[in-house]
Amino acid sequence: MRDLSAYKNAFCTLETPFYFYDTELLSRTIEEVLRASGKYGIDVHYAVKANVEERLLRMISSAGLGADAVSGNEVSRAVECGFPKNKVVFAGVGKTDREIRAALGIEAFNVESLQELEVIDSIAAAAGITADVSLRINPGVDAHTHKFITTGLEANKFGLVPEEFQPAADAFKRLRNVRFTGLHFHVGSQITDIQEVFSQECARANEIAGFFESQGLEIEHIDLGGGLGVDYLTPDRNPVPDFELWFRTIAQNMPRRPGMRLLAEPGRSIVAQCGSLVTKVLYVKERKAKTFVVVDAGMNNLVRPALYGAYHRIDHLAGSAPARKYDIVGPVCESSDVWGTDRELPACTRGDLLAIRSAGAYGSVMSSTYNLRDKAPAFFSEDFLDI
Repeated sequence: MRDLSAYKNAFCTLETPFYFYDTELLSRTIEEVLRASGKYGIDVHYAVKANVEERLLRMISSAGLGADAVSGNEVSRAVECGFPKNKVVFAGVGKTDREIRAALGIEAFNVESLQELEVIDSIAAAAGITADVSLRINPGVDAHTHKFITTGLEANKFGLVPEEFQPAADAFKRLRNVRFTGLHFHVGSQITDIQEVFSQECARANEIAGFFESQGLEIEHIDLGGGLGVDYLTPDRNPVPDFELWFRTIAQNMPRRPGMRLLAEPGRSIVAQCGSLVTKVLYVKERKAKTFVVVDAGMNNLVRPALYGAYHRIDHLAGSAPARKYDIVGPVCESSDVWGTDRELPACTRGDLLAIRSAGAYGSVMSSTYNLRDKAPAFFSEDFLDI
């Protein structure tokens, strides 16, 4: 893993903005995921929604991880990039008939409603096959994260709530083209209270598993979802998240039934730190109250700050002048197109390169062409081996 400033001369030859991915760091992260998950006997599925760059997906699939998809196109993308279809699970509250039909044969559908269970049974019957399904459960666990990315409370749209457990169990006794395989849980994203939140999730999952077992349903796997947070404040201090603590917490708090598999879905935490959005200073606007640095990357390239108020560290790639405070803003015609306020950076001038860090997850995949601005292309560290 090199400091980004080492690439400055090469970056100056490229049109900004663009995404830069450190594949050496990604390899280190995948190795740590495999080491820690293997130690505790937990199967890993990468959450495809975090990033769909082909080169990154092929690195992850070639390491032997499965895929967690939340749309039919994500299922297709995963398979195209090397994930075996029988190692792909499909979640999402709004699966269309077309998506279900195309995904038949995957490892499991994570069913989010009683009506969806009936629909999958009907589509599988028409195809003359039996579809493996697990039930996504809304466990009522507070993930202590941003309200827009919490998913495990009854006020959220995801999964089945307790009053639906008995009807769901009864449905498996009459439906002939779906096979119950397990339970799926996910309580939110960017979780930093690892031990508290995930121990609560495991306790609730164990309790709910007991109910479905009492109904005569055999649980082949429990998927505890993802949500492991990353260090957006000091990414260089913690470039690889604490997978050891996460998997150990799960293993210590989730009793194993004989033959039962445990699954987890580290999406953001695999790819977030390997990606940066590189942008160029267009203008410096001096005012009495504050000074604005206008860059060519906008909220259309990375929407998290505008959407969630999310923090991303901003690095000056060649600055050595005394630090000044700036508001870093983008070119999009919206007042929310702000990268950071009162950020201390070395003195900025037109043409300087800045890097918006920890942008490997929920960056390019959420980008748009709003204002008819171009999407940012991707470059990879192995493209610059001569540096």
